[in-house]
Amino acid sequence: MENSVHLPEPAIRRLPWYLSYAKLALEKGETTISSTQIAFAIGVDSSVVAKDLSYIDVAGKTRVGYNTFTLIEVLETFLGFTKSHPAFLFGVGRLGGALLQDNGLRQFGLEIIAAFDVKYELAGTNINHIPIHHFDNMCELRRKTGVDIAVLTVPINRAQEVADFLIEVNFKAIWNFTPIRIKVPDHIVVQNTSIYAHLAVMYNRLEQLKNE
Repeated sequence: MENSVHLPEPAIRRLPWYLSYAKLALEKGETTISSTQIAFAIGVDSSVVAKDLSYIDVAGKTRVGYNTFTLIEVLETFLGFTKSHPAFLFGVGRLGGALLQDNGLRQFGLEIIAAFDVKYELAGTNINHIPIHHFDNMCELRRKTGVDIAVLTVPINRAQEVADFLIEVNFKAIWNFTPIRIKVPDHIVVQNTSIYAHLAVMYNRLEQLKNE
């Protein structure tokens, strides 16, 4: 099933949570699950779950729920996790190196096939069997592979500069892990993922609890 349905972004963000719960339920031998069960586990209203799942090609039965295996299969396909999405990683520092070590990304369809850095001493090495090249060799390798996704883990002072170059050479999507929100044209897909922003929210909420 091709994902041609336009979902609101909040719904898209919730679907992987439903998928994780369904996988856990299947491991426990639960062959059917209801929207109420999912809602209770995720912490949202059951009507929200039902509406989110109505966007995709999966149907539940009244008083029975959803077939767990079918729900997993449909969600994985809809979210693009069953396809291989090749990507290049830029910036092989501590965070970049950690992402290269993360085999779990492949389970969700992201296949980092090469990494690039400006440090010449890193060229010719590899992390987790993923080759590292000097940045100057990127365009040639991209011509051979046709990769459209870039994972950005460069230093913050280089983030926009590198992003601008990636856009110039026609990358279509950038997963940005730097703590700065890069600016891109409307036709470029960008996902800003700052672990530092999440840390700030956690610290702030923790402080609020201490002061209550």
